[in-house]
Amino acid sequence: MAIPIKPASLMATTYRKIFPAVKEELSYWKKRAEAIPNSELRKQALASIETKAFHCEGGAILGLIAKEEYRKAISFIVAYQTISDYLDNLCDRSTSLDPEDFASLHDAMFDALIPGQSYGDYYSKREDRDDGGYLADLVGACNTVLASMGKYPVIKDHLLELCGFYCELQVHKHVTPEERESRLKEWFARHKTRLPDMEWYEFSACSGSTLGIFCLVSYALGSNFGEREAEKVMNGYFPYIQGLHILLDYLIDQEEDRAGGDLNFCFYYKNQETLFNRLMHFMEEADRHTEGLPNQRFHRLINRGLLGIYLSDEKVRRQEGVRKLAKKIIKSGGPVSRFFYVNGIAYRFFQRLIPN
Repeated sequence: MAIPIKPASLMATTYRKIFPAVKEELSYWKKRAEAIPNSELRKQALASIETKAFHCEGGAILGLIAKEEYRKAISFIVAYQTISDYLDNLCDRSTSLDPEDFASLHDAMFDALIPGQSYGDYYSKREDRDDGGYLADLVGACNTVLASMGKYPVIKDHLLELCGFYCELQVHKHVTPEERESRLKEWFARHKTRLPDMEWYEFSACSGSTLGIFCLVSYALGSNFGEREAEKVMNGYFPYIQGLHILLDYLIDQEEDRAGGDLNFCFYYKNQETLFNRLMHFMEEADRHTEGLPNQRFHRLINRGLLGIYLSDEKVRRQEGVRKLAKKIIKSGGPVSRFFYVNGIAYRFFQRLIPN
């Protein structure tokens, strides 16, 4: 299967192959979630699938890199993203503010990347514990895919490094509000020398994406992929492509995060103009960091697709300031961004018409 390099062919392949495969995988995990004995864990598992399915849909587009092995890639991507979204719900909606609890939960994300690893007791620091094996089964599904890959050793260290950034962010951002900012600043200070010029909240955003992991796994499944190529993908996706991804996510969530008192990295920009300029910087750097990647034109489409997918969300239209900013961003992104933006609006409209 050829990797699409034009917007129309990318969307056609996505609708024909990717989204149906994602729906099938999520349907399985939804049935597993419905069988969770503990009511609170069951509630959060189902909520994560019902409200965050678009995370799996967006991430699964990278499964096209795996070519004929795209179904394996999607199996991994959906399971890993479902772990991420489920744990995020548990931390966001938790009565606990214990960093040890959050770290214990997120051990599952490390275990998912290490086939043969014995599983920990992820719920050891909380009262709600009986998930009927749900989280362990998600971890196992990821392990099964990775264990089948001859190129797994080539990507292992990169996977674990990206996972380390992600999990440390989740711990710091969910502790008591009085501690969040200082912990995140201290964490940034430890890594600042290896990063391009950016603020602590931008580094946090770059750490909060799973796209680099999905890209590495998909390449290792579908091509003659060596250490040199793995290094290019790692440096291509982290920090800028991942940062663009998460800053867009936070951009559209400002209203609900403000209402819920949640941490939002877009709040730290001094005004809308600065936010716009930094988003443009991340978009330009994301494009620049696709240069030299295998299938460069495909990755450039992913960058433009991120703009369209996020900025076509109906949350944008409910927030006047975000709506104005989104128009400027789409205009700056050019006709390809406009294509994905219009496509995103149409897709969401038709999704509302289709009964679950």
